Amino acid sequence: MTRAPETRTETRTAPLDRETWDVIILGGGAAGLSAALILARARRRVLVLDAQHPRNRFAPHMHGVLSRDGYSPLDLVADGRREVRAVDGVIADARAVEARATADGFEVVTDAGVRVSGRRLIVATGARDALPEIPGLAEHWGRGVVACPYCDGYEASGRAIGVLLGSATGAHKAHMLRSYSSDITVFTGLVGPLPEEERRVLEQRGITVEDRAVTGVVTDGDRLTGLTLADGSTVDIDVVFAEPQIVPLDDPLQQLGAALAEGPMGRWTAVDAFGRTSVAGVWAVGNSANPGALVPIAMGSGATAALTINGEMIAEEVAAATAALTAGAAGATA
Repeated sequence: MTRAPETRTETRTAPLDRETWDVIILGGGAAGLSAALILARARRRVLVLDAQHPRNRFAPHMHGVLSRDGYSPLDLVADGRREVRAVDGVIADARAVEARATADGFEVVTDAGVRVSGRRLIVATGARDALPEIPGLAEHWGRGVVACPYCDGYEASGRAIGVLLGSATGAHKAHMLRSYSSDITVFTGLVGPLPEEERRVLEQRGITVEDRAVTGVVTDGDRLTGLTLADGSTVDIDVVFAEPQIVPLDDPLQQLGAALAEGPMGRWTAVDAFGRTSVAGVWAVGNSANPGALVPIAMGSGATAALTINGEMIAEEVAAATAALTAGAAGATA
């Protein structure tokens, strides 16, 4: 059973808008909390605004996360929140609805109308998955219907796997899954017949191609057991690997004018190797920077951005001290 996100109310007594934060982080998933933990441990004043809607909240387990394989993603977030708060990071249960640049950094407005100011901004609001509108599909999202072979392929070993294509190039997912099972059916109804060569390669690898449209889900209790086709027939399936449309939750980035770049999964916020966007002082991490980032990659991107930001702040502090020393020496000799 997937647990609900932690709903602890922030116990801080001073209003959030009474302080200029070193870094404001929008989003409290794996990427945002990873950045917050490092920055708070570096004694930076960190505020996390978290709407508590992580992309993977529908999944009961994570996989491929070293030392946390099989762990609940919501438990990971709850652990992270406790760790950030333990080193004086502040987490507020709020959603950012507006972000703008100011002379001193950035101002963010929450859904409750609170205005907070910060010197740097990390956007970790991520993305959401829009599934095909097939009756019953969404009810099994994160359990009988999944997306990522790296996340859930091992658990599908030896089972009847359905691959629900959302694009012709999505057939690659079936090839990825072939090492887990010899019983794979590719459903092309949403995209139309595949190119003949692609079909023949799939069939050569023992993968069945089904062109009839999928119209529903067959269940046994709360367990997915098959897919219904347009002619009323059914195909026995244990797990469906879908190809949802990944929708960026990038309103703050677009309000600030962050540039987009074309990538394998469409147009997304452009970042450099450290997570910097085209807007000075603004970073994007996790799925805000990479729609395909798994949890370990998202955590690493948050940590990378945090280290870079703290390094920049230290350089500014050293430069200010150097300038003051130089000015003092000049005054003494005047």
